[in-house]
Amino acid sequence: MGTYRLLMATQQYRIVAAEDSDIHEEPHIEGSRITVRDIHVRVEKRGLTPERVAERYNLDIADVYEALAYYHNNPAEMRRVKERHERAAAEAKERSSLTPPTN
Repeated sequence: MGTYRLLMATQQYRIVAAEDSDIHEEPHIEGSRITVRDIHVRVEKRGLTPERVAERYNLDIADVYEALAYYHNNPAEMRRVKERHERAAAEAKERSSLTPPTN
């Protein structure tokens, strides 16, 4: 009887989690400033193909799919990121709509 050896591929993930990210505390692709949320918006909201996003941002296609998988595998984290962005946008809008004092 022959001996079989199972070779396990080592998976190197390139997503930096929000708590380790220095880019607005958002998960992003390691070595880039492209966030998981950016990838999600471009592919699933704007309808760009993953190939087009990879080409446009000089990413490996696997990075785009990994970012999409991360987005869907971490809904609570991504919801917090979205809420943080919405609050920041509302605060910025409020600051920009204030009338400057007249002297």
